[in-house]
Amino acid sequence: METSVLLVEDDAGLRMTLGDRIRTEGYDLETAADGIDGYQKAATNTFDLIVLDVMLPRKTGLDVCRDLRHAGIHTPILMLTALGQTFDKVVGLKIGADDYVTKPFEMPELLARMEALLRRPAAREAAIYQFGSLRFDARRAELRRDGKLLLLSAREFQLLRYFIEHRGEAISREELLRTVWGYEFAPSSRTVDVHVAWLRQKIEEDPKQPKWIITVHGLGYKFAG
Repeated sequence: METSVLLVEDDAGLRMTLGDRIRTEGYDLETAADGIDGYQKAATNTFDLIVLDVMLPRKTGLDVCRDLRHAGIHTPILMLTALGQTFDKVVGLKIGADDYVTKPFEMPELLARMEALLRRPAAREAAIYQFGSLRFDARRAELRRDGKLLLLSAREFQLLRYFIEHRGEAISREELLRTVWGYEFAPSSRTVDVHVAWLRQKIEEDPKQPKWIITVHGLGYKFAG
């Protein structure tokens, strides 16, 4: 199956030039010319990578990136930024972008950044993970038990995904706050405990004796799936 890429770029000439080259490299490409169209396509279709311009009409690339992450969509995002937009680069990475390329750029550099993101373990890892009667589909942002959809908040989905991607590892509360919540300094690790309790209510047969999310006393948690 071809690797699928969504290119969101409002400049028609650049969109055509990039699109032709990306297709030539063997990728299955979809395009969008503004932020709203780009968000809708990214949220309702399955892509392996999103190439997203920062300065877009109707909805900025930063807003698209943030809203996709809040919706529990973790498709790798490569942002295109104008020369000198240092602030945008920092904000973009903080809200969930995976990498950025500054315009003007050479095509080999863009392709190399795309390939690097697609080679990452999270991108290569199977999007669907089964544990017990539960089926976790990262690319559709769905969790089902025996085929029935379970409703998770965006944060619960992000937390479960992180547990699955690091299954078998003991993960501290501080690491979860930093990677899932984006907190460098948090007032209390109780935030993690509360969300874990909510998540257990939804995925564990007996939340008081959890089978999947195990407490590691004095540290944090471990996913045993």
